[in-house]
Amino acid sequence: MGTAKFQSNLMALQANMLNFAYMLTSNRDDAYDLLQDTTLKALDNEDKFAEGTNFKGWVFTIMRNIFINNYRRGARQATVVDTTENLYLLNIAQDSGMETPDGSYSVNEISDSINQLPEEFRIPFSMHVAGYKYNEIAEHMQLPLGTVKSRIFFARKKLQERFADYR
Repeated sequence: MGTAKFQSNLMALQANMLNFAYMLTSNRDDAYDLLQDTTLKALDNEDKFAEGTNFKGWVFTIMRNIFINNYRRGARQATVVDTTENLYLLNIAQDSGMETPDGSYSVNEISDSINQLPEEFRIPFSMHVAGYKYNEIAEHMQLPLGTVKSRIFFARKKLQERFADYR
C-alpha cells in the first residue's frame, strides 16, 4: 500500500478510532491522547503492515495494545515501595479493628464462623488467609489445584452470606 493510500485509509478511520478509544478510556481527553498515540504508531510502522490484511483490525489492535501497555505502566507506577531505612511505612501499626469492644466482638464472631466451616473448607481457607499460595495448599492437602481454589471460593461465599448484614 502506498504512503498516500495508507494515510488516507488511516484518516478515514479517525472517527471510528476515537469511538473505540473513548470506549476503552471512558475519558474524552485520554481518548484523544490514545487516538494520537495510535495514529503516530501506525504511521511509524507503515512498513510492517502486510498488504491484503484487515487494515482496520491492524490499527485497532495497535490502539488496544497501547491502551493495555499504558494501563499496566500506570498500575506499576501506582505501587508504593517503602525505601525508608528501617521500613517505617511497613512497620506502622495498622488498625486491627480491635480498639473498641464492637471491633473485638466482630473479630471473635468471624473467627467462630471460620471454625464452624466444615474441615474441607476451613483448612484451605485458613491456610490461604495465613499466606500460603494455592499450589502450596494443594500440595500440603494432596488435592488438585482446582479443588483447593473452589473450596476457598466456597468458604468465602459462606462467610459473605453469614456476614451480609455487616456491609
